[in-house]
Amino acid sequence: MRLVIRQDDLKGIIKMTERSAVEVCGFLFGRREGNDFIVEEIRFIPNRLNSPTAFEMEPLEMVGAIDGAEERGLGVVGIFHSHLKCPPGPSGRDLEGMMLWPVVWLIVDDRGNYGAYVLGGDKIREVEVKIV
Repeated sequence: MRLVIRQDDLKGIIKMTERSAVEVCGFLFGRREGNDFIVEEIRFIPNRLNSPTAFEMEPLEMVGAIDGAEERGLGVVGIFHSHLKCPPGPSGRDLEGMMLWPVVWLIVDDRGNYGAYVLGGDKIREVEVKIV
């Protein structure tokens, strides 16, 4: 299983994380090919918690983003968000979100590190990130 993402998109998420005092978040839109989650578009969604330690995407922005992506033939292949001052691994709160959104979760930190994860059953597995 791999998350395939363009270098510019990943850099954009990391840059936004480095400049933000709160967790950034959004969607990875694209398509699935076999075991690959191919990202064709990223979309930042405002963090309605405005928190450095947690995120919740603004619901109306989520709906608009998903509707727009579907009109272009894209689906949600992943969710991304940042962790500030801690490693880019899933937290307990992330695990709850992963149960609701069973897609790839890309987590970045403010030092340029990142990891991608999926929930399989009750176990979190790391996913290879292929940068193109």
